[in-house]
Formats: sequence, C-alpha cells, structure tokens
Amino acid sequence: MELTVLCLITDGDRVLLQNRIKEDWKGYALPGGHVEIGESFVDAVIREMKEETGLDIKNPKLAGIKQFPIQDGKYENGRYIVLLFKTCEFSGEVISSVEGQMEWVEYSHLAEIDAVDDLEELINVINDQNLTEFQYLISGDEWSVSVK
Repeated sequence: MELTVLCLITDGDRVLLQNRIKEDWKGYALPGGHVEIGESFVDAVIREMKEETGLDIKNPKLAGIKQFPIQDGKYENGRYIVLLFKTCEFSGEVISSVEGQMEWVEYSHLAEIDAVDDLEELINVINDQNLTEFQYLISGDEWSVSVK
C-alpha cells in the first residue's frame, strides 16, 4: 500500500493547482505527495503543501479518499490510497517546485484548462459533503470511476 495526500487550497472562488510536468500525470492537478513512515496524515499534508506550494496551511480537513491499484490494474497487487484534504486557511507566498508551476485558477475556468483526467470529479468529491470516496474500477483494460 502507498499512502499519499492531496489538498484543495481555496481562496474565495479560486483553487491552487499545479501544472505538473511529469509525463505520468501531466496537466493541472491538486498538489500533494507521499506520507513518510511514521508521519501523521495531517502533518504530511502540511509538509507537502509547504514543499509543493510554499504555503503554510492551517486546519486541513479530511474531505475524502481516492484509491486505485498500484500495479497491472489489480487491487491484489497493492493499493494506492490518497487522502483528500481541503483548507482555505494559509499564509505565505506561492512558489513553484520541480514538480510544476503553481497557479490560482477560478472555479469557473476549470473546464478550460489542460487538467489531469479526474480533476473536476475529484474536486467535486472534496467539496460535496455527501461524497467520501473516489475509486478507480478496472475491468480488463477499461478504467472507470466510482464515486460514493
């Protein structure tokens, strides 16, 4: 199992996104990263946001879970679990990292940017109090999304 965190940082009608340059997940995405051994999930998201965005976030709230198989589209080969956080409390100045350029994007412009495949659905899960889980389901070579 791999444990990671993502965070939706908002400022009014804007969200902070990373225009990722890595080929494995290229495009605008939520910032995040791996949880270190023995690290709390809250400490991990605070650390990752500082590293990725330059911001010191405060009071991150767990808002959902994303999961998918680590290898070969089979959950029996391992599970990649992403804890989804959100916050509107932060201080500091936005910086970019080797992962990609950080940019504030208005919610109304999300459909216009070159985002990773699941960005809008993922943001919906984070923001909708009736949703908790975003899971990729695999049947053969076909991947689909289950939202609950």
